[in-house]
Amino acid sequence: MKIPSVLLRFPHRYFSKRTYFKNLTCISRSDFLCIESLTPVHLHCSKHLCLSKCLSRELCHQSAPEQEAEGLSDREKGLIDRLYNGLVQGHRACLAEAITLIESTQTRKKKVAQVLLQKVLSYHREQEKLNQGKPLAFRVGLSGPPGAGKSTFIECFGKMLTERGHKVSVLAVDPSSSTSGGSLLGDKTRMTELSRDMNAYIRPSPTRGTLGGVTRTTNEAILLCEGGGYNVVLVETVGVGQSEFAVADMVDMFILVLPPAGGDELQGIKRGIIEMADLVAINKADGDLIVPARRIQAEYVSAMKLLRKRSKVWRPKVIRISAKTGEGISDMWDKMTEFRDLMLTSGELIAKRRKQQKVWMWNLIQENMLEHFRSHLAVKDKIPLLEEKVLSGVLSPGLAADLLLKAFKDGL
Repeated sequence: MKIPSVLLRFPHRYFSKRTYFKNLTCISRSDFLCIESLTPVHLHCSKHLCLSKCLSRELCHQSAPEQEAEGLSDREKGLIDRLYNGLVQGHRACLAEAITLIESTQTRKKKVAQVLLQKVLSYHREQEKLNQGKPLAFRVGLSGPPGAGKSTFIECFGKMLTERGHKVSVLAVDPSSSTSGGSLLGDKTRMTELSRDMNAYIRPSPTRGTLGGVTRTTNEAILLCEGGGYNVVLVETVGVGQSEFAVADMVDMFILVLPPAGGDELQGIKRGIIEMADLVAINKADGDLIVPARRIQAEYVSAMKLLRKRSKVWRPKVIRISAKTGEGISDMWDKMTEFRDLMLTSGELIAKRRKQQKVWMWNLIQENMLEHFRSHLAVKDKIPLLEEKVLSGVLSPGLAADLLLKAFKDGL
Protein backbone atom coordinates (compact mmCIF):
# COMPACT_ATOMS: atom_id res chain seq x y z
CA MET A 1 0.00 0.00 0.00
CA LYS A 2 1.40 3.37 -1.00
CA ILE A 3 1.10 6.06 1.69
CA PRO A 4 0.14 9.50 0.30
CA SER A 5 2.71 12.26 0.82
CA VAL A 6 0.15 14.51 2.50
CA LEU A 7 -0.49 11.72 5.00
CA LEU A 8 3.20 11.54 5.85
CA ARG A 9 3.32 15.28 6.46
CA PHE A 10 0.12 15.72 8.47
CA PRO A 11 -0.96 12.36 9.97
CA HIS A 12 -2.70 14.03 12.92
CA ARG A 13 -5.26 15.69 10.59
CA TYR A 14 -6.46 12.35 9.29
CA PHE A 15 -6.34 10.05 12.30
CA SER A 16 -7.92 10.37 15.72
CA LYS A 17 -6.32 9.04 18.88
CA ARG A 18 -8.12 5.70 18.40
CA THR A 19 -7.74 5.00 14.67
CA TYR A 20 -7.16 1.38 13.68
CA PHE A 21 -5.80 0.34 10.30
CA LYS A 22 -6.75 -2.98 8.70
CA ASN A 23 -5.04 -4.83 5.86
CA LEU A 24 -2.12 -2.38 5.95
CA THR A 25 1.14 -3.75 4.62
CA CYS A 26 4.45 -1.97 4.46
CA ILE A 27 7.39 -2.90 2.28
CA SER A 28 9.95 -1.74 4.82
CA ARG A 29 10.24 -0.32 8.31
CA SER A 30 11.35 3.00 6.85
CA ASP A 31 7.74 3.84 5.95
CA PHE A 32 6.84 4.09 9.58
CA LEU A 33 10.10 5.75 10.54
CA CYS A 34 9.27 8.45 8.04
CA ILE A 35 5.91 9.10 9.71
CA GLU A 36 7.44 9.23 13.15
CA SER A 37 10.29 11.53 12.21
CA LEU A 38 8.12 14.08 10.41
CA THR A 39 5.98 14.87 13.45
CA PRO A 40 7.15 17.70 15.76
CA VAL A 41 9.09 16.82 18.88
CA HIS A 42 7.18 18.98 21.31
CA LEU A 43 4.27 17.95 23.42
CA HIS A 44 1.93 15.09 24.20
CA CYS A 45 2.41 11.64 22.72
CA SER A 46 -0.74 9.71 21.78
CA LYS A 47 -0.26 6.21 20.40
CA HIS A 48 -1.86 5.01 17.21
CA LEU A 49 -2.00 1.26 16.87
CA CYS A 50 -1.68 -0.14 13.37
CA LEU A 51 -3.05 -3.67 13.04
CA SER A 52 -2.71 -6.18 10.21
CA LYS A 53 -2.44 -9.91 9.85
CA CYS A 54 1.31 -9.94 10.19
CA LEU A 55 2.15 -6.43 11.36
CA SER A 56 1.61 -4.47 14.56
CA ARG A 57 3.25 -1.11 14.96
CA GLU A 58 2.88 2.03 17.02
CA LEU A 59 2.69 5.47 15.53
CA CYS A 60 3.71 8.23 17.91
CA HIS A 61 1.87 11.48 17.35
CA GLN A 62 3.17 14.54 19.13
CA SER A 63 1.09 17.66 18.78
CA ALA A 64 2.63 21.08 18.41
CA PRO A 65 2.00 23.98 20.82
CA GLU A 66 -0.05 25.73 18.12
CA GLN A 67 -2.48 22.80 18.05
CA GLU A 68 -2.81 22.90 21.84
CA ALA A 69 -3.88 26.54 21.55
CA GLU A 70 -6.74 25.71 19.19
CA GLY A 71 -10.08 26.78 20.58
CA LEU A 72 -8.65 29.68 22.57
CA SER A 73 -9.84 33.21 21.93
CA ASP A 74 -7.56 35.97 20.68
CA ARG A 75 -7.64 37.53 24.13
CA GLU A 76 -6.49 34.28 25.76
CA LYS A 77 -3.73 33.84 23.17
CA GLY A 78 -2.62 37.40 23.82
CA LEU A 79 -2.54 36.70 27.55
CA ILE A 80 -0.37 33.63 26.99
CA ASP A 81 2.07 35.54 24.79
CA ARG A 82 2.29 38.43 27.26
CA LEU A 83 2.91 36.19 30.26
CA TYR A 84 5.40 34.04 28.38
CA ASN A 85 7.44 36.97 27.07
CA GLY A 86 7.42 38.70 30.45
CA LEU A 87 8.36 35.47 32.20
CA VAL A 88 11.42 34.69 30.09
CA GLN A 89 12.52 38.32 30.45
CA GLY A 90 12.49 38.00 34.25
CA HIS A 91 9.49 40.17 35.14
CA ARG A 92 8.26 39.22 38.61
CA ALA A 93 4.74 40.56 37.95
CA CYS A 94 4.31 38.17 35.01
CA LEU A 95 5.63 35.27 37.12
CA ALA A 96 3.12 36.07 39.87
CA GLU A 97 0.26 36.28 37.36
CA ALA A 98 1.31 33.01 35.72
CA ILE A 99 1.34 31.16 39.06
CA THR A 100 -2.09 32.60 39.86
CA LEU A 101 -3.29 31.27 36.52
CA ILE A 102 -2.09 27.71 37.13
CA GLU A 103 -3.61 27.74 40.64
CA SER A 104 -7.04 28.53 39.22
CA THR A 105 -9.66 25.78 39.33
CA GLN A 106 -11.76 27.16 36.47
CA THR A 107 -11.82 24.84 33.47
CA ARG A 108 -11.11 27.56 30.93
CA LYS A 109 -8.21 29.03 32.88
CA LYS A 110 -6.76 25.57 33.45
CA LYS A 111 -6.64 25.04 29.69
CA VAL A 112 -4.92 28.41 29.18
CA ALA A 113 -2.47 27.55 31.96
CA GLN A 114 -1.55 24.23 30.33
CA VAL A 115 -0.78 25.93 27.01
CA LEU A 116 1.43 28.44 28.84
CA LEU A 117 3.18 25.65 30.72
CA GLN A 118 3.93 23.79 27.50
CA LYS A 119 5.53 26.90 26.00
CA VAL A 120 7.63 27.40 29.13
CA LEU A 121 8.56 23.72 29.11
CA SER A 122 9.77 23.94 25.51
CA TYR A 123 11.81 27.03 26.37
CA HIS A 124 13.16 25.30 29.48
CA ARG A 125 14.23 22.28 27.42
CA GLU A 126 16.04 24.47 24.91
CA GLN A 127 17.90 26.30 27.67
CA GLU A 128 19.00 23.01 29.23
CA LYS A 129 20.40 21.90 25.87
CA LEU A 130 22.44 25.11 25.73
CA ASN A 131 23.62 24.31 29.26
CA GLN A 132 25.01 20.94 28.07
CA GLY A 133 22.03 19.05 29.46
CA LYS A 134 22.60 20.21 33.04
CA PRO A 135 19.68 21.45 35.17
CA LEU A 136 19.21 25.21 35.14
CA ALA A 137 18.16 25.47 38.78
CA PHE A 138 18.79 23.80 42.11
CA ARG A 139 15.52 22.72 43.72
CA VAL A 140 15.60 22.53 47.51
CA GLY A 141 12.80 21.42 49.81
CA LEU A 142 12.67 22.71 53.39
CA SER A 143 10.58 21.13 56.07
CA GLY A 144 10.35 20.99 59.82
CA PRO A 145 8.01 21.36 62.79
CA PRO A 146 6.40 24.72 63.59
CA GLY A 147 8.78 26.97 65.51
CA ALA A 148 11.94 25.48 64.01
CA GLY A 149 12.82 28.84 62.44
CA LYS A 150 12.31 27.94 58.77
CA SER A 151 11.18 31.40 57.67
CA THR A 152 14.00 33.12 59.54
CA PHE A 153 16.48 30.70 58.02
CA ILE A 154 15.13 31.27 54.49
CA GLU A 155 15.54 35.04 54.82
CA CYS A 156 19.12 34.76 56.10
CA PHE A 157 19.99 32.06 53.57
CA GLY A 158 18.28 33.84 50.67
CA LYS A 159 20.04 37.15 51.36
CA MET A 160 23.39 35.37 51.35
CA LEU A 161 22.62 33.77 47.98
CA THR A 162 21.43 37.01 46.33
CA GLU A 163 24.58 38.77 47.52
CA ARG A 164 26.56 36.07 45.72
CA GLY A 165 24.73 36.72 42.47
CA HIS A 166 22.04 34.03 42.61
CA LYS A 167 18.34 34.54 41.89
CA VAL A 168 16.24 32.93 44.61
CA SER A 169 12.60 31.90 44.44
CA VAL A 170 10.72 30.88 47.59
CA LEU A 171 7.47 28.91 47.37
CA ALA A 172 6.02 28.96 50.88
CA VAL A 173 3.04 26.65 51.43
CA ASP A 174 0.62 27.53 54.24
CA PRO A 175 -1.95 25.12 55.68
CA SER A 176 -5.58 25.78 54.86
CA SER A 177 -8.16 25.70 57.64
CA SER A 178 -10.32 22.58 57.63
CA THR A 179 -13.17 24.69 59.03
CA SER A 180 -13.18 27.86 56.95
CA GLY A 181 -10.89 26.77 54.11
CA GLY A 182 -8.78 29.92 54.42
CA SER A 183 -5.05 30.41 54.91
CA LEU A 184 -3.08 33.09 56.74
CA LEU A 185 -0.29 33.26 54.11
CA GLY A 186 1.94 35.09 56.59
CA ASP A 187 5.34 33.70 55.67
CA LYS A 188 6.12 36.65 53.42
CA THR A 189 5.64 39.10 56.30
CA ARG A 190 8.46 37.37 58.19
CA MET A 191 10.88 37.81 55.29
CA THR A 192 10.82 41.61 55.09
CA GLU A 193 14.39 42.05 53.87
CA LEU A 194 14.27 39.24 51.32
CA SER A 195 10.88 40.31 49.93
CA ARG A 196 12.37 43.71 49.00
CA ASP A 197 15.31 42.11 47.18
CA MET A 198 14.91 42.40 43.39
CA ASN A 199 16.77 39.11 42.89
CA ALA A 200 14.31 37.20 45.09
CA TYR A 201 10.69 36.20 44.67
CA ILE A 202 8.46 34.92 47.48
CA ARG A 203 5.15 33.26 46.75
CA PRO A 204 2.90 31.98 49.59
CA SER A 205 0.27 29.44 48.52
CA PRO A 206 -2.51 27.61 50.41
CA THR A 207 -2.68 23.82 50.57
CA ARG A 208 -6.48 23.77 50.10
CA GLY A 209 -6.65 20.51 52.02
CA THR A 210 -3.95 18.75 50.00
CA LEU A 211 -2.27 16.04 52.09
CA GLY A 212 1.50 16.18 52.02
CA GLY A 213 2.06 19.84 52.74
CA VAL A 214 2.28 20.92 49.11
CA THR A 215 -0.28 22.09 46.61
CA ARG A 216 -1.04 20.23 43.38
CA THR A 217 0.40 23.16 41.44
CA THR A 218 3.66 23.49 43.35
CA ASN A 219 5.52 21.37 40.80
CA GLU A 220 4.24 23.59 37.98
CA ALA A 221 5.15 26.74 39.93
CA ILE A 222 8.72 25.43 40.21
CA LEU A 223 8.86 25.13 36.42
CA LEU A 224 7.60 28.71 35.99
CA CYS A 225 10.19 30.02 38.46
CA GLU A 226 12.97 28.29 36.55
CA GLY A 227 11.62 29.72 33.31
CA GLY A 228 11.82 33.16 34.94
CA GLY A 229 15.56 32.76 35.47
CA TYR A 230 15.65 31.78 39.16
CA ASN A 231 18.50 29.31 39.67
CA VAL A 232 17.72 28.43 43.31
CA VAL A 233 14.15 27.39 44.13
CA LEU A 234 13.27 26.88 47.80
CA VAL A 235 10.03 25.08 48.68
CA GLU A 236 8.99 25.57 52.30
CA THR A 237 6.33 23.11 53.35
CA VAL A 238 3.87 22.80 56.18
CA GLY A 239 5.42 21.31 59.30
CA VAL A 240 2.94 18.51 59.90
CA GLY A 241 5.28 15.62 60.52
CA GLN A 242 5.20 12.31 58.67
CA SER A 243 2.70 13.34 55.95
CA GLU A 244 4.88 16.06 54.38
CA PHE A 245 7.25 13.73 52.53
CA ALA A 246 5.48 14.64 49.26
CA VAL A 247 7.87 17.56 48.81
CA ALA A 248 10.74 15.10 48.41
CA ASP A 249 9.16 13.99 45.11
CA MET A 250 9.62 17.41 43.49
CA VAL A 251 13.03 18.69 44.66
CA ASP A 252 16.67 17.77 44.14
CA MET A 253 17.62 18.02 47.82
CA PHE A 254 15.41 17.70 50.88
CA ILE A 255 16.50 19.52 54.06
CA LEU A 256 14.97 18.99 57.47
CA VAL A 257 15.19 21.97 59.84
CA LEU A 258 14.81 21.09 63.51
CA PRO A 259 14.89 23.06 66.78
CA PRO A 260 17.31 21.99 69.53
CA ALA A 261 14.49 20.40 71.53
CA GLY A 262 13.38 17.97 68.84
CA GLY A 263 13.39 14.77 70.87
CA ASP A 264 15.94 11.95 71.08
CA GLU A 265 17.29 9.73 68.30
CA LEU A 266 14.44 7.21 68.70
CA GLN A 267 11.90 9.96 68.09
CA GLY A 268 13.87 10.92 64.99
CA ILE A 269 13.69 7.40 63.58
CA LYS A 270 9.96 7.17 64.35
CA ARG A 271 9.35 10.20 62.18
CA GLY A 272 9.27 8.81 58.64
CA ILE A 273 10.34 12.17 57.30
CA ILE A 274 13.89 11.68 58.60
CA GLU A 275 14.43 8.91 56.05
CA MET A 276 13.84 11.35 53.20
CA ALA A 277 16.26 14.01 54.46
CA ASP A 278 19.50 14.61 52.58
CA LEU A 279 20.62 17.15 55.18
CA VAL A 280 19.46 17.80 58.74
CA ALA A 281 20.02 21.32 60.08
CA ILE A 282 19.72 21.97 63.81
CA ASN A 283 18.65 25.61 63.93
CA LYS A 284 18.82 28.12 66.82
CA ALA A 285 22.28 26.88 67.85
CA ASP A 286 23.15 30.10 69.69
CA GLY A 287 23.15 31.47 73.22
CA ASP A 288 21.87 29.08 75.85
CA LEU A 289 20.77 26.58 73.20
CA ILE A 290 24.28 25.72 71.99
CA VAL A 291 24.64 22.78 74.39
CA PRO A 292 21.19 21.27 73.58
CA ALA A 293 21.93 21.76 69.88
CA ARG A 294 25.20 19.82 70.18
CA ARG A 295 23.41 17.03 72.03
CA ILE A 296 20.62 16.72 69.47
CA GLN A 297 23.17 16.82 66.65
CA ALA A 298 25.06 13.86 68.14
CA GLU A 299 21.82 11.94 68.65
CA TYR A 300 20.66 12.47 65.09
CA VAL A 301 24.07 11.51 63.71
CA SER A 302 23.73 8.17 65.47
CA ALA A 303 20.13 7.84 64.26
CA MET A 304 21.09 8.45 60.62
CA LYS A 305 23.56 5.57 60.73
CA LEU A 306 20.68 3.15 61.30
CA LEU A 307 18.78 4.24 58.22
CA ARG A 308 19.08 2.63 54.81
CA LYS A 309 21.41 4.43 52.40
CA ARG A 310 19.41 5.94 49.51
CA SER A 311 22.30 7.26 47.40
CA LYS A 312 25.54 5.66 46.28
CA VAL A 313 27.52 8.90 46.45
CA TRP A 314 25.98 10.82 49.34
CA ARG A 315 25.37 10.09 53.00
CA PRO A 316 23.03 12.48 54.86
CA LYS A 317 24.77 14.90 57.21
CA VAL A 318 23.68 16.69 60.39
CA ILE A 319 24.89 20.25 60.98
CA ARG A 320 24.28 23.11 63.41
CA ILE A 321 23.23 26.54 62.20
CA SER A 322 21.93 29.80 63.62
CA ALA A 323 19.66 31.87 61.40
CA LYS A 324 19.79 34.64 64.01
CA THR A 325 23.56 35.12 63.97
CA GLY A 326 24.24 33.64 60.52
CA GLU A 327 26.66 31.05 61.91
CA GLY A 328 26.94 27.90 59.81
CA ILE A 329 24.83 29.26 56.90
CA SER A 330 27.78 29.54 54.50
CA ASP A 331 29.04 26.07 55.43
CA MET A 332 25.55 24.72 54.84
CA TRP A 333 25.53 26.11 51.28
CA ASP A 334 28.92 24.49 50.66
CA LYS A 335 27.50 21.11 51.65
CA MET A 336 24.46 21.69 49.44
CA THR A 337 26.64 22.47 46.41
CA GLU A 338 28.74 19.40 47.21
CA PHE A 339 25.59 17.30 47.19
CA ARG A 340 24.45 18.79 43.87
CA ASP A 341 27.83 18.26 42.18
CA LEU A 342 28.12 14.66 43.37
CA MET A 343 24.57 13.77 42.32
CA LEU A 344 25.02 15.49 38.96
CA THR A 345 28.33 13.76 38.21
CA SER A 346 26.97 10.33 39.12
CA GLY A 347 23.82 10.84 37.04
CA GLU A 348 21.52 10.30 40.02
CA LEU A 349 20.15 13.85 39.86
CA ILE A 350 18.86 13.51 36.29
CA ALA A 351 17.43 10.06 37.02
CA LYS A 352 15.74 11.42 40.15
CA ARG A 353 14.06 14.25 38.23
CA ARG A 354 12.74 11.86 35.60
CA LYS A 355 11.31 9.58 38.26
CA GLN A 356 9.68 12.55 39.98
CA GLN A 357 7.85 13.53 36.79
CA LYS A 358 6.36 10.05 36.58
CA VAL A 359 5.30 10.13 40.25
CA TRP A 360 3.56 13.48 39.86
CA MET A 361 1.83 12.37 36.69
CA TRP A 362 0.17 9.52 38.59
CA ASN A 363 -0.59 11.79 41.55
CA LEU A 364 -2.49 14.16 39.27
CA ILE A 365 -4.26 11.22 37.61
CA GLN A 366 -5.46 9.97 41.01
CA GLU A 367 -6.67 13.42 42.00
CA ASN A 368 -8.49 14.03 38.72
CA MET A 369 -10.01 10.54 38.78
CA LEU A 370 -11.48 11.25 42.22
CA GLU A 371 -13.04 14.48 40.92
CA HIS A 372 -14.40 12.63 37.90
CA PHE A 373 -15.82 9.91 40.17
CA ARG A 374 -17.65 12.40 42.39
CA SER A 375 -19.18 14.25 39.44
CA HIS A 376 -20.15 11.16 37.41
CA LEU A 377 -23.88 10.90 36.72
CA ALA A 378 -24.04 7.26 37.84
CA VAL A 379 -22.85 8.01 41.39
CA LYS A 380 -23.47 11.74 41.88
CA ASP A 381 -27.01 11.27 43.24
CA LYS A 382 -26.15 8.13 45.21
CA ILE A 383 -23.29 9.62 47.21
CA PRO A 384 -25.47 11.66 49.66
CA LEU A 385 -27.80 8.70 50.24
CA LEU A 386 -25.00 6.25 50.97
CA GLU A 387 -23.17 8.80 53.13
CA GLU A 388 -26.31 9.18 55.24
CA LYS A 389 -26.59 5.41 55.64
CA VAL A 390 -22.94 5.20 56.69
CA LEU A 391 -23.45 7.98 59.25
CA SER A 392 -26.52 6.24 60.69
CA GLY A 393 -24.71 2.90 60.88
CA VAL A 394 -26.95 1.07 58.41
CA LEU A 395 -24.07 0.42 55.99
CA SER A 396 -20.40 -0.13 56.65
CA PRO A 397 -17.97 2.26 54.89
CA GLY A 398 -16.50 -0.64 52.92
CA LEU A 399 -19.87 -1.82 51.59
CA ALA A 400 -20.90 1.73 50.66
CA ALA A 401 -17.65 2.20 48.79
CA ASP A 402 -18.19 -1.08 46.91
CA LEU A 403 -21.71 -0.01 45.89
CA LEU A 404 -20.48 3.33 44.59
CA LEU A 405 -17.62 1.74 42.67
CA LYS A 406 -19.97 -0.83 41.14
CA ALA A 407 -22.38 1.92 40.08
CA PHE A 408 -19.50 3.90 38.60
CA LYS A 409 -18.23 0.86 36.70
CA ASP A 410 -21.69 0.01 35.32
CA GLY A 411 -22.15 3.62 34.20
CA LEU A 412 -19.00 3.68 32.09
